[in-house]
Amino acid sequence: MRGVVQRVTKASVTVDGKIIGKIEKGLLVLLGVTHNDSEKEVKWLSKKIKDLRIFEDEDGKMNLGLEDIKGDILVVSQFTLYGDCIKGRRPSFIEAAKPGMANKLYEKFIEELKNYNIKVETGEFGADMKVELLNDGPVTLVIDTPENIK
Repeated sequence: MRGVVQRVTKASVTVDGKIIGKIEKGLLVLLGVTHNDSEKEVKWLSKKIKDLRIFEDEDGKMNLGLEDIKGDILVVSQFTLYGDCIKGRRPSFIEAAKPGMANKLYEKFIEELKNYNIKVETGEFGADMKVELLNDGPVTLVIDTPENIK
């Protein structure tokens, strides 16, 4: 499982010209799922993102977490995070999970974040989405789940 986490001052996702998810200060998470992912990866990645200390304290140091700033999360599914661009000019997406499996784990990821009492907004799985954001910093992290989660 792969998450691209961006610290934002605001972010929104639009489908067919209608905003379906919108947050102010918090995190935009682009989420990709691969074939061997399971609920173990969901639990690990949701906790890792929830616990990240990437917001500035009064001294300008990245010392605060999402809960400290009372921030929100916007989660957007993005199978292209598993696009392989090594050969040729057209990416291969064979490492991305099939839609049925990916959607199940995407929904579980959202549920896990909500279990932490975080306000979570979402995109629409499989839809053509337009994502707008104001990256704060900019701070962007790519987080892959480790291969051997306990």
